[in-house]
Amino acid sequence: MSLAVQFSEYGATEHLRVVDVTPPAPGPGQVRLAVRAAGVNPIDWKILQGAMREQIPLTLPAGLGSDVAGVVDAVGQGVTGIEIGDEVLGTSLTPSYAQSALADPAALVARPGTVPWHVAGALAGAGGTAWTVLERLKVTEGDTVLMHAAAGGVGTFAVQLAAARGARVIGTASERNHGLLRELGALPVTYGPGLVERVRAVAPDGVDAVVDASGRGEIPDSIELAGGPERVLTLVAFDAAGTGIQIHTGGAAGQGARALGEILQLIQDGRLRVPVARTYGLTEAAAALEASRTGHATGKIVLLTGAATGHDGSSEAP
Repeated sequence: MSLAVQFSEYGATEHLRVVDVTPPAPGPGQVRLAVRAAGVNPIDWKILQGAMREQIPLTLPAGLGSDVAGVVDAVGQGVTGIEIGDEVLGTSLTPSYAQSALADPAALVARPGTVPWHVAGALAGAGGTAWTVLERLKVTEGDTVLMHAAAGGVGTFAVQLAAARGARVIGTASERNHGLLRELGALPVTYGPGLVERVRAVAPDGVDAVVDASGRGEIPDSIELAGGPERVLTLVAFDAAGTGIQIHTGGAAGQGARALGEILQLIQDGRLRVPVARTYGLTEAAAALEASRTGHATGKIVLLTGAATGHDGSSEAP
């Protein structure tokens, strides 16, 4: 038996339970992981609340999580190129808030020994999403990119990945996070009324592309600054679809392994940092989701499946 976080009805985190389950057996073309770390993403608490039941129908009781890092402990029929004992990270097929999870080998990459488990578990969702939206927006050298919620999980990746492409990045965040954004390579501005004027003060000609991970009502300002909706993309403002902007809901959109390869290379080259706001033990999943729900975490929140409890403060790779 192994432990897994489950819920039997939609609602608040009080419905979460840590239960004993039989470890899933890998089918053909699948591997099973002994999970070491699982990233917490905003979609997880939205699923728990029932806000995603039309897009992601579930049979209850169900689990949460898809970001995963762990050790391969079983291999299904027909799998090649990956063996028991391999340390990997990526996206799981079954919920990753658990001690065991199944995965498609194509969605996994090898974990470099220099990347700690808690960082490896934080990469797939936010990192893959950030990489993919920059691809969709065709961000390249010389572009000026405006990133809303730049100090959040996706934002910290997008800032650094855009800078690595040679783009100039302007990031919106509260003043307490301006120092972090400067360290990551962004020029910070405060969100809220007067945003257009503050951005134009540092980018008089406006911006070439906008990534919105905030949903605080910045879409009209973003369209104005970008000179139109074509290169404005949101991850959260679904009610703005009628404005002509791009809506992205697909995470890494099948490009996860490619995205992770680039992210890991930048980490190893010392060109990308992974701020981890806090780690929690598996039995603390409710607290982890509550922390994610507030939207105030600076960087990623990660569950660890071992006995160790979480810690406060920023932790980074490598």
